[in-house]
Amino acid sequence: MAADYDVPAVRRTHDILRVLASRHRPVKAAELAQACQLAKSTLYLLLDCLEQRRWIERQDGGYIIGLELMALGFAYLRHDGLQTAFHQAAGAFVARSNEVVQLAVLDGFDVVYLAREDARRPVRLVSDLGLRLPAHACALGKALLASLPAEDLAARLPAALPRVTDRTITDLPALHRELDGVRQSGLAQDLEEVATGLVCYAAYVGVTPLGKRVAVSTSIPTDRLDDAHRQDAMEGIRRVARDIALRVAPGA
Repeated sequence: MAADYDVPAVRRTHDILRVLASRHRPVKAAELAQACQLAKSTLYLLLDCLEQRRWIERQDGGYIIGLELMALGFAYLRHDGLQTAFHQAAGAFVARSNEVVQLAVLDGFDVVYLAREDARRPVRLVSDLGLRLPAHACALGKALLASLPAEDLAARLPAALPRVTDRTITDLPALHRELDGVRQSGLAQDLEEVATGLVCYAAYVGVTPLGKRVAVSTSIPTDRLDDAHRQDAMEGIRRVARDIALRVAPGA
């Protein structure tokens, strides 16, 4: 079957890039060889090829993700107008509420952050672009999981739900009850389930013409979340989702 076909050079390149993307500092060749289980001769050939194409760059005796790879990655958002639609809708929300807005896609059982519109005041976030989080732990993930057909959801659910904070849902029946509530209200939330002191609200956008299943969220520190601000944020993030859907997922 085609799905089982393996091209070693592609797999090895993928492994190298995943290691580089997971680190916050340059990674030395010896560390890459160990992490990717590659002979140094093979590794150096791949590194030289990737560096020539600017997929990676040398820095401080090691390697980091390169500028060309970043440019290629941003095409993921441009193809179906998602980037423009997000920033227009999110910018209006930030202007009203002065809170951050985040866009994410569902990949397996992970949420992957694609874009962010920052507020004018600081907030400690875990939503670096490209970051993955387990979907059950965050509001974005719950909004996306709740949108799935039952068979698709069952196929994605792991046997055990990992704990991120002491408030993360780790019980499958409890997660199903939470997702039922999301379907009824059209709004997902996490109450310090990803980061202590941070509450998030999310709404499902839809599936874009190119098949991206996306949602948006806002994250607010608990110390500035009164009832009025909570209601404004909840309704505001629903509006952001509707506005984006009208532009890129009209059938959602």
